[in-house]
Amino acid sequence: MYIKQAFNFKHDWWLYVAGLAIIVVAVILGQLPYTIILIAKAVEAGLNLQKLDLSQTMGLIESNLNLFLMLLSFAAGFLGVFFVVKTLHKQTIRSLTTSRSKIDWKRFWFAFLFWGIISSGLVLVDHYMSPENYIFNFKLVPFLILAAIAIVLVPIQTSFEEYLFRGYLMQGIGVVCKNKWVPLIVTSVLFGLLHIANPEIEKLGYILLVHYIGTGFFLGVITLMDEGLELALGFHAANNLFTALLVTADWTAFQTNSILRDISDPDIGSLEIFASVLVIYPILIFIFAKVYKWNNWKDKLTGPVTNN
Repeated sequence: MYIKQAFNFKHDWWLYVAGLAIIVVAVILGQLPYTIILIAKAVEAGLNLQKLDLSQTMGLIESNLNLFLMLLSFAAGFLGVFFVVKTLHKQTIRSLTTSRSKIDWKRFWFAFLFWGIISSGLVLVDHYMSPENYIFNFKLVPFLILAAIAIVLVPIQTSFEEYLFRGYLMQGIGVVCKNKWVPLIVTSVLFGLLHIANPEIEKLGYILLVHYIGTGFFLGVITLMDEGLELALGFHAANNLFTALLVTADWTAFQTNSILRDISDPDIGSLEIFASVLVIYPILIFIFAKVYKWNNWKDKLTGPVTNN
């Protein structure tokens, strides 16, 4: 039902191509303030713009301002998705979000609080077991500024990704291909590849893409099984927001004035990466399935999408 709803609105394939192009343009426009300020800071520091790389740009912009400017592009993309859906497809935001008669915010908050508590607990357990890997980074004023920025913009960033991949593209590819397995695979792989430019990839290697693509599959599965984005929106928002506030490291995408700073040497084994995909995510799917009484798995994940 979630994908099938797109048949009720304008759903020609070329509209999705045009819509995606508009969204990409919106993201690029949203990146302009960051790019302009970064270039200005680089020139001020006497860096060679032609040979400028990621490692040289780290620290050029104060961390809270850097986070704000980074998240602006996602906010622009978020507005771009809503603009495209409303103007090109004449579709309601409710139908892009859920197959239910209204958005179920209880589902969102359940996933948000559930994963927020668990992910924070995992960080605190690691801090307890390996305190030498962390330093206390808390400074009241910078943290309060961080909290204001993160609480407003991080959920917008994660919602943009969910509405784009598990919403707009999932429905668009589904009504074009008339099945559910193709959009599940395509959106999950694209979501993973979107993170290929993250500094974590540079430090830990392309093996980390297994985690990102696996996360895409996890979010896609819970979206299709639950017939809506609410759980995916809550999980993704908690994952990024709690991390931004609780812990940061010099080699991660989010450089923040968080409570803790991870100073350990970035090293993660294949076992840890596959554990998140093959152990943690299946456990979460099992819990969600029990709570929301999911059934008919084969049809919901691989079945046909018909306009009848």
